[in-house]
Amino acid sequence: MKIAFFVTCLTDTFYPRTGIAAVKVLEHLGHEVEFPALQTCCGQPMWNNGFADESRELAKRMIRVFEPFDCVVTPSGSCAAMVRDYYPEMFHHDHAWEHDAQKLAGKTYEFVEFLVKILKVDFKALGVRWPGKTTYHYSCHLRGIGVTTEASDTLRQIDGLEYVPLEKADQCCGFGGTFAINYPEVSGSMVRDKVNCIKATGAPTVVSNDAGCTMNLAGACRREGAHVEFKSLAEILAEGLGLMENT
Repeated sequence: MKIAFFVTCLTDTFYPRTGIAAVKVLEHLGHEVEFPALQTCCGQPMWNNGFADESRELAKRMIRVFEPFDCVVTPSGSCAAMVRDYYPEMFHHDHAWEHDAQKLAGKTYEFVEFLVKILKVDFKALGVRWPGKTTYHYSCHLRGIGVTTEASDTLRQIDGLEYVPLEKADQCCGFGGTFAINYPEVSGSMVRDKVNCIKATGAPTVVSNDAGCTMNLAGACRREGAHVEFKSLAEILAEGLGLMENT
C-alpha cells in the first residue's frame, strides 16, 4: 500500500520522534511510506478562530499534495478530525473542490486507527514487547472520528506492558487549542484534575497520541511535581519491535 505520512505541525516541531516511530512501524509492516515535502498546516487553527478563507487555502494545498496517494496516515487525531469532519463542510458549496475534499477525508486515518481498523494488526502475533507500566490519555478529537478503545486495547496486547486505566479517561485535558489561551483559569483547573488522575495510577509513563494534549499535560505534570515520561503509542510500538532504542 502506498501511504502518505502527514506529520502535522506540532509533531514535526515538538515530537519528531513520534513521526519517525510511526513511519518505522508502517515500513516494518511492509508498506511503502512517503513524506510529501510540500505538506503544511491542515488549517485547523485558522478554521477554529473564524478565518475560514485562510483555512480553505491551506485545505486546497493539502488536497493537492495528498491526491496521488492511496491513503494518508497521521499521528494526530486532532488533525485527522479536521480533514474528515471539516474539509467536506468547508467546500460544501464549492463544486470545484467538494469531491476532492470528500475523497481526502475518506482516505485519511489516525495512526493507531489505521493499524487496528484498516491493517487489523495482531500485536501479540507481531511480537511486540515493551516492559513497563503505563497509563493512557484519550484525546477528545478521537471521538469525532469514531476512535474509542483502539489505543488502550493495543496496550493490553503488548507483552510485558502493564496498563493502568486512567480515571476520568473521557475528560478533556483542558488544552483545546486557543481554549487554553482564552479561558486559562478553566483550562488550568481541567489539566490539574488530569494530573491528579495521572498521579493516582502510579505509572511512570503516560501514553498520549496527540501532540497538543501531550504538550499541555507534560507541562502541567512538571509544574505539579508529577515525575512522569510521555510517549506516543507509535514510540512504544517501535521500541517494542526493536526498531528504536527505549529511551
